[in-house]
Amino acid sequence: LLDAEDWDALVSMGREELRGGSHLLDVCVDFVGRDGARDMAEVASRYATSLNAPIMIDSTEAPTIEAGLKRLGGKCVVNSINLEDGERRLDEICPLLKAHGAACVALTIDEDPQAGMAKTADRKLEIATRIHELFTGKWGLDECDLLFDPLTFTIATGVEEDRALGHETLEGIRLIAERFPKCGILLGLSNISFGLRAPARAVLNSVFLDHARARGLTAAIVHASKILPRTKIDEEKWAAAEWLIFDRRGAERPEGMSEDFDPLLHFIGLFPEDGETEERVSMESLTVPERLQRHIIDGEDDGLAETLDEALVDLAPLEIINDHLLAGMKIVGELFGDGRMQLPFVLQSAEVMKKAVARLEPLMDKVEGDVGRGSIVLATVSGDVHDIGKNLVDIILTNNGYTVHNIGIKQSVEQIVAAWRETRADAIGMSGLLVKSVTVMEQNLRAFNELGISVPVILGGAALTRFHAEKRLRDIYEGPLYYGKDAFDGLRVCDRISNDALDELDGEITERLVKRQAAEATVAAAREATRERGDTDTLVAARPLAAVTELPAVPFFGSRLVEEVPIEEVFAYVNRTALYRGQWGLRKGSMDADEYAAHLAAHADPVFERLKAECRAEPILAPKVVYGWWPANGDGDDLVVFDAEDHDREIARFAFPRQSSRQRRCLADYFRPLESGERDVVGFHCVTMGEEVSRRARTLFEADRYADYLYLHGFGVECAEGLAEMWHKRMRAEIGIGHHDDPDIRRLFGQNYQGCRYSFGYPACPEMSDQETLFKLLEPERIGCRLTENWQIDPEQSTSALVVHHPDAAYFSA
Repeated sequence: LLDAEDWDALVSMGREELRGGSHLLDVCVDFVGRDGARDMAEVASRYATSLNAPIMIDSTEAPTIEAGLKRLGGKCVVNSINLEDGERRLDEICPLLKAHGAACVALTIDEDPQAGMAKTADRKLEIATRIHELFTGKWGLDECDLLFDPLTFTIATGVEEDRALGHETLEGIRLIAERFPKCGILLGLSNISFGLRAPARAVLNSVFLDHARARGLTAAIVHASKILPRTKIDEEKWAAAEWLIFDRRGAERPEGMSEDFDPLLHFIGLFPEDGETEERVSMESLTVPERLQRHIIDGEDDGLAETLDEALVDLAPLEIINDHLLAGMKIVGELFGDGRMQLPFVLQSAEVMKKAVARLEPLMDKVEGDVGRGSIVLATVSGDVHDIGKNLVDIILTNNGYTVHNIGIKQSVEQIVAAWRETRADAIGMSGLLVKSVTVMEQNLRAFNELGISVPVILGGAALTRFHAEKRLRDIYEGPLYYGKDAFDGLRVCDRISNDALDELDGEITERLVKRQAAEATVAAAREATRERGDTDTLVAARPLAAVTELPAVPFFGSRLVEEVPIEEVFAYVNRTALYRGQWGLRKGSMDADEYAAHLAAHADPVFERLKAECRAEPILAPKVVYGWWPANGDGDDLVVFDAEDHDREIARFAFPRQSSRQRRCLADYFRPLESGERDVVGFHCVTMGEEVSRRARTLFEADRYADYLYLHGFGVECAEGLAEMWHKRMRAEIGIGHHDDPDIRRLFGQNYQGCRYSFGYPACPEMSDQETLFKLLEPERIGCRLTENWQIDPEQSTSALVVHHPDAAYFSA
């Protein structure tokens, strides 16, 4: 496979090992005549995104090891170091371990020309002790990152000096475990049975593993699916394996055995040739329909072509799609809905579905090729550049048999209508992230009414609520209208449209609205009773804030451009919780805290580390900042901004809402009042990660690499947020309030510092059009940022904020 550069098959091989029970994958690409570093880079990059297990990088060449470490996230294990050439190998590998935080396997081999490979327990301990001293002393590495391999040799040769090697290895494990309890111990387990036939090897390996674990073994390189539990090995074979391992001959022979008893011959005799069968649950044991579904559910394309070819013998292409492949996608949807499958793995299933349909489509005639589940025009509304949600809907609907006309982002109502008239789709789907986008949706619906369009409409997006869609927007639109919480919710609506079952859906909506109306009536009655008691009918005055006695000294007034920001510093400020849960959809579900942490370590951390490595190596991210300080004052509910040079000349004014209850807070309250005669200061910043990350994400989507698309898109978004967090910290330091910052970066995400930054569109400053004023002050066009007609920043991986220094500043809803 490596020589043929069949990378997909190598990924499938890794998946097969994981299905067999492996906890860690040993990856070796050393092959005569090939560039090992290049091959490792190819394999490691794919394993990092496709497999949910840690990786052991197995190579004799340092450049190959380094190539793997650069592309694999989390904690890798390097296989291996030894003292065969003295300290040279450690001097070569230990700096890489230190740089990448990797663990390492150490073989008990030294320079001794006659006995370099330690075969006795004492020699194994001797060499392990020497390696430990160098690893921890000379190189300052943590002994917890050291896994000793005391070497395993076959005991199946019949050669006299080999007979005791199994017992010596077990004793060596015990001695090393006692001397170095914080270190791991690992074996290449199957060496013990080399030379025997497969059934005998499975039993001997399993028995030897049981004894090794009892003596301190912590890991084993083994084909996990070929290890048998004790309950599946009969007592006679178990005992025979132990007699072989402990060389029970002569005086040590088992009771009842003759003096010439040979445990090796006895053990071999228990496995006649005609009994060589291995029971193994695999794809081959499933029926063709079951295999079709399994490919989809597992997101596994290895063998997919062969399974489809088998299915085509008895089934028509459309029957395969509708009755079997879509049945698999239905199960995927149910697993996702129940929280048992997470979004990246849903997308892997969709990728396999896409490949299967692509293989079947040429075999359908024109009539059959019209799958007929339905079609939809899909668009992000005018002024909104966010496409991740819309594209996820596209993926799920397309791979469930629907025809999707995805016309892109920032689509005007005229463009949406033109697409619908051209395609005569069964539905129109509109998406948008911004609060303003909901207003655009409302305007579009009114336009549909005027044009006599009454096709079913599905609406979705972060700012839209189910109640707003099902109450206010349904009241506006003259045709059927439904809310899609996520891609699978949209699929359920499309299925109802396709099955002509909208009456059922309408009934569910009516029932929800009736229940809500009853609940609101109860709350209203309670409020009325309270007012009658005279408890709350008086509007409270705004609670005054403590005055800031000494204003911070700003280093400059006006704006500054920062075009070179070290990407490594940005990575430190990425909020992994927001990235993993929010962007990548890796939710906790029914897992407990420990299970969830392990799940993220296996599935999310490696992807995060891989993306960082790729962005170090290639210009995918281009972090830039424009920021500045201006004199300012509060004037009632307004923030007044003055010229950077003439502090008496007003150049901008922001009007903010005030809370109608609670503290009656307004953002302008955090600044000294205009009537005080003293100028306060306000900061603004705009940050971006550039356009390239969006371009690359689109390329991945167009190549049907859905999971990679999700990962890169979310990574770019959270890097922009991380840069905003990082630059806010810089700004606090500039004006002398940085000493209030929590030293733990992760706690900064919870606002453990003085001051606050506010982005337009959020509750305290909801007016998105204020972005125009911020743009006039900062001129973010200098870093490649533009405003859309709905005041959203393009490129998407950008953000802006107003920066407040007041110690009481906090987030609130006005």
